[in-house]
Amino acid sequence: MGRLAIISAKGLLPVELARAVPDALIVTLKGVAHDQSGPVHEHQFEKLGALFVDLKSEGVTEVVFAGAMSRPKLDPADFDDFMQATAPRLMAAFGAGDDALLRLVVSLFEENGLSVRGAHEILEITAKTGLIAGPAPDETALKDAQRGTEILSVISSLDVGQGAVVAGGLCLGIETLQGTDAMLSFVAETPEHLRRAKGVFVKAPKAGQDLRVDMPAIGPDTIRNVAQAGLAGVALAAGRVLVLDREVSLKLAEDLGVFIYGLEDL
Repeated sequence: MGRLAIISAKGLLPVELARAVPDALIVTLKGVAHDQSGPVHEHQFEKLGALFVDLKSEGVTEVVFAGAMSRPKLDPADFDDFMQATAPRLMAAFGAGDDALLRLVVSLFEENGLSVRGAHEILEITAKTGLIAGPAPDETALKDAQRGTEILSVISSLDVGQGAVVAGGLCLGIETLQGTDAMLSFVAETPEHLRRAKGVFVKAPKAGQDLRVDMPAIGPDTIRNVAQAGLAGVALAAGRVLVLDREVSLKLAEDLGVFIYGLEDL
């Protein structure tokens, strides 16, 4: 087995991966924020050819993508030969949505002899089935979780978001481009007369999502924001959502009195 490279962006996950695989090569991309404190190899989106040369020279055979990364702003004038040849495919993917762009990125790495692994294949941090932390959800909360899964299932093919909040059967929020924290902040401002119950935040991947490079995740900030929004807890697609900084997240759930629950067949 060859060496692993971590393509690192912002967040807890790339840091946890670096701790778990200390001999991994850490790669960052110019203009993308990251939280790595050790040595990194920095590359440019516009010069992926140089990145592939570097990975092969370092004995890398596997890569894992980790962290929050927005669409890059590319300058075609800086494209290397590899990117010039890839430009037609890249432009088509840019016009087809985030999932199409991610699929292209995965294909480019695989075409260059690199296996793409998911973080969940390296770290055991996916949500388990049943109660994970906090108080057990009551019947109302479980019904709200089910309603949330139905909403996410309907909008899944639209490539909108990976989360929804339901309280007493009513949808209080749907995650969009602004992300989970923005949605929960909006839900926190919901007047009491619009709530029939405390409510549940439901998170699950979209249909066809490549979980190797885009698995949904929650962490301590999510738990704090769920509590701040007055919700009863979080329901996650078991095995298909990451729980980052797990010990801290679970303790927070216990301390704040919100549940984390894994749903089967979501």
